[in-house]
Amino acid sequence: MRPTRVLAALSMSALAAAAPAIHDINNNGGGSQPQPSMPYTPPGGIGTNSTPPEYIPLSDFDFQSLNLALNQEWIELDLFHYGLARFSVEDFEAAGLNAEDRYLIQFMAEQEVGHATLISNILQGRGAKQCTYEYPFQTVREYVDFCQKLTRFGESGVYGFLEHLDSRAAATLLLDSITTEARQQMVFRQFEGLFPMPVWFETGITQSMAWTLLAPYLVECPAENPLIEWQNFPALNVTNNPDATPFVNNSVVGEDTTPGISRNRSQPLSYAGRTVNFTWESPGKSVSYNNSYVTSTSAGDPRFVAWISQLNTTYTPLENIQGNSGSTTQPGGMVFGPGSAPIVNGTMFVAITDSDPYVTPFNLSMMNSHIVAGPALYQSG
Repeated sequence: MRPTRVLAALSMSALAAAAPAIHDINNNGGGSQPQPSMPYTPPGGIGTNSTPPEYIPLSDFDFQSLNLALNQEWIELDLFHYGLARFSVEDFEAAGLNAEDRYLIQFMAEQEVGHATLISNILQGRGAKQCTYEYPFQTVREYVDFCQKLTRFGESGVYGFLEHLDSRAAATLLLDSITTEARQQMVFRQFEGLFPMPVWFETGITQSMAWTLLAPYLVECPAENPLIEWQNFPALNVTNNPDATPFVNNSVVGEDTTPGISRNRSQPLSYAGRTVNFTWESPGKSVSYNNSYVTSTSAGDPRFVAWISQLNTTYTPLENIQGNSGSTTQPGGMVFGPGSAPIVNGTMFVAITDSDPYVTPFNLSMMNSHIVAGPALYQSG
């Protein structure tokens, strides 16, 4: 792919000039040191004084988190272009996507140029360069489905680490890009004839969870790309995952799955009490570009399925375990109890664990050491 010349909103020279030799994470770019109050500003907050912000990583944690996000932006840029080039106008039209819809995908690719430029500049040119990729789709509907899933874990992967970055200034810029990706994910759901936003809250996942989901699609990368230090968990497969790709064009409300602003399905993709079947790989498999990474786990025997959705992580017992396979029952439950939103909905995450540790959105990484395999995406709605 030819590189695209862009005018960086945050230039490399400006970033380099702002970078001090030694970083104090309690400065205006991060940390939690009390700040003098500005007029009409209550005491408290971070980065509220007149010290110029530094839009740079302030720790190895920052660099590795941002570099993972950069790898995500690169694959999205390639994916959006690839689908437009692979499928014909007739293919897209048969799936209900017209010229304006195709241009929207093209514009989303242009957004990814901006996002990749932004993070590359924050990383001062030391971040990943674009790789080559492989994709699991054969039709336009499968392409759209893959796009909504890839943007789902890309978005959630950033939500999971954003509030943990030492560089609060860099986090601010990354927030500005990831909110755009949230819109992309919703658009692809609309293109697939799904309800556009079926949850009250979008969930976050850890860097290792996001890297586990992303890694299989990277085939070859430039030798200078930084090593990604996050863990690769063994892959998890939902063998009876609900399928949102069938195309129904009958204009019947509740059945029609053509692209639309909003679609309500009379037959939901999944439901509480549904039996869900899994298979998973053993650790020790070489994965990702140039087979540079090896899957691992520090967990014990598989005992539970973790359902990561919205503000909740819900566990159900793993049953019918036979080697590297098992099943469970899809849980019910509401986010805030009766009368609120179902916990399980949308494109969400499941993982096999050895126990059921209590975690919340801010400390989800405490689950990493308990993951036997996964996560996998579960198309619950």
